[in-house]
Amino acid sequence: MNQTQLDQNLEKSKNEFHAHVKNLQNKITAELMKIDPQIELIEDPWERVDFKGAPGGGGITRAFTGDIIENAGVNTSMVYGEIDPEFAKRLGGTGTTMWAAGISLIIHPRNPRVPTVHANFRMIVAGKKFWFGGGADLTPFYPHPEDFTYFHDTWKRACAPYNCYEWMKKECDKYFVNTHRTDPEKGAEMRGVSGIFFDHMNTGNFEHDFKMVKDLSEHFIESYFPIVEKRKDEAFTEDDVDFQLHRRGRYVEFNLLHDRGTMFGLRTNGRTDSILISLPARAKFSYKYKPKAGSPHEAMMNYYFSNGTK
Repeated sequence: MNQTQLDQNLEKSKNEFHAHVKNLQNKITAELMKIDPQIELIEDPWERVDFKGAPGGGGITRAFTGDIIENAGVNTSMVYGEIDPEFAKRLGGTGTTMWAAGISLIIHPRNPRVPTVHANFRMIVAGKKFWFGGGADLTPFYPHPEDFTYFHDTWKRACAPYNCYEWMKKECDKYFVNTHRTDPEKGAEMRGVSGIFFDHMNTGNFEHDFKMVKDLSEHFIESYFPIVEKRKDEAFTEDDVDFQLHRRGRYVEFNLLHDRGTMFGLRTNGRTDSILISLPARAKFSYKYKPKAGSPHEAMMNYYFSNGTK
């Protein structure tokens, strides 16, 4: 296959991937509408210019708020063009041009017995190099270990045809960590109970990688919405809410200090409001926070240091 054919195949794959994430955005939107009939949706298409001021693609932001879902964002984008040369060096491609398409979502339920969830799946071409990234992770606020097991088992089944669960789980364990908050005995504090994560993935077999990322992304709905359905009507206490808001504060810390997607979006002149839609509508900072002794929240704290495997 000559270079022209390779380039044509890559262009076809780029268009196919962009269409795939937009279709997935519609499916997830339908699930949110079904589980929260009172939910309100703001759809906001946007465009960007590249580093040199030329047209550079854009995306579709969908922001949700309702009775069950306090706030959520399900966003797709397809951006391209010139990027800051200094950022291009750190990106790891060749040259100073970039193309990227993907879906990124965050769902913050109102009931503290229902976990927050995050997922994204993306394809990036930087000069003559390309790779895939993404994953999904769960951030619960109440110790329902059967839910954590269900979430991980779903992704284990999704990964089975590609034999990728073990290393993706380990990458997730390492990535979603507030490294600036370290307990001398327990180690660094995780954002949640992990999931799967991969970045700069290129095995050398494009067809395999392309199919794998699309297949994995199709399992998000199965991994999360049954948990919401199971827990959304559970009674909760003020202490539950207080703990939820405290842990949401930790979520904010990670997204603003460590999240690569946040930095990528801002450094490539993405839509700031669309990037920061990952933040919860409510959160709090409590100085030297410590849950009540013997409470379920004290028990929940242990999971943030156990890689979600308890």
